[in-house]
Amino acid sequence: MKQKDTDAPVYATPFNWDEMVINSKIPVLVDFYAAWCGPCKMMNPYLETLASDFVGKARIVKVDIDKYPFIANDWSIMSIPTFILFKGGSVVQKWQGMVSPKTLEAALNSSLI
Repeated sequence: MKQKDTDAPVYATPFNWDEMVINSKIPVLVDFYAAWCGPCKMMNPYLETLASDFVGKARIVKVDIDKYPFIANDWSIMSIPTFILFKGGSVVQKWQGMVSPKTLEAALNSSLI
């Protein structure tokens, strides 16, 4: 099933990771989070805005590290939130902790070039 572009963050699982992130034709910002993480919750409104602003140009994907710890392990996630920007299946940039929404927006804009 092909993942359609949406104006809300989408959720990655082991079953759709490659399709949604590695094989994506558009840049992907992955948010590694947990439901109990306060800073993660604080970032949600910003991620929703970015997803809406970049619909069709870039994708915002969330990975719950409690449900899928092996995905987090594969990408050496040591703290949350952690954000990784992928383009063409490769890591472009990685941030740990709270990140300014303007920083994420600028990185997404740069990845479109």
